[in-house]
Amino acid sequence: MVAGEQIFNRSVESGRGWGVNIQRKPEWLRKKVNPGDQSEMRQLLGELRLNTVCQQALCPNISECFSCGQATFLILGKNCTRLCSFCNVDKTVPLPVDSDEPLRVAEAVARLKLSHVVVTSPTRDDLSDGGAALYAATVAAVRSASPATRIELLVPDFQGDVPSLGVVVASQPDIIAHNVETVPRLYQIRSGADYRRSLEVLQNCAAMAPEIRTKSGIMLGMGEAEAEVLQVLRDLRAVDCAYLSIGQYLSPSRRHYPVQEYAPPELFESLRIAAVEMGFSHVESGPYVRSSYHAGKYA
Repeated sequence: MVAGEQIFNRSVESGRGWGVNIQRKPEWLRKKVNPGDQSEMRQLLGELRLNTVCQQALCPNISECFSCGQATFLILGKNCTRLCSFCNVDKTVPLPVDSDEPLRVAEAVARLKLSHVVVTSPTRDDLSDGGAALYAATVAAVRSASPATRIELLVPDFQGDVPSLGVVVASQPDIIAHNVETVPRLYQIRSGADYRRSLEVLQNCAAMAPEIRTKSGIMLGMGEAEAEVLQVLRDLRAVDCAYLSIGQYLSPSRRHYPVQEYAPPELFESLRIAAVEMGFSHVESGPYVRSSYHAGKYA
């Protein structure tokens, strides 16, 4: 039996549907968020007019990360052109690209003295290059302001446009991440996305620049079966994905796709072991793990 099967042995047919009432959050998912711990970071972000995915996605780790001077910067505005039903990022019409944004991100990185920074964006299908040029400009600005900082980019799929992805790869970040988020059967949750296209993003990155590590992430609790999760991990390894995050999906509001179940901590550990055995270089797996959570640990 593959690691994880005994704990989470539901069939594909047993996946639940929308609107299912499940139990209250278990004890391991009752993290307290203290707004007071966030004041200095919020002041800096306001001063530099920067957005973070921490705020836009209502991340449960925001207090922990902000209090120790960590943030995942959200470039290209805060409005997304896709309609993923699990995501809290705003879906209204995006604003024009702010060409000065990379310099402000670089200033924040330097002032925070970050050894590792994660930069991401909403999906911008309205832009001819999907925002690739601004990603590259951000890498260049951070390299100039803080040469020792490791740079991780969490990118969209650029609608499968290889030249746009090539612009990002050519900027030479240390890590390029692209999340598959869930299993192929549930991709109606990721409006506008395509599972194979997401795998191709990671595969193309590895082919263009083998020295740049790639990373992906998946959420549990959306109605997936364990066999499907394990197949996703195998698919990621097949395209040379080196790093992996596995976390619990938490619905941002009643308007979003509802949580179907809460995976127990022992399942996360079992899947971590399975992923390591498959050859991932580093795996973070736990109820509160997010793609950029403890990102500096990946090495």
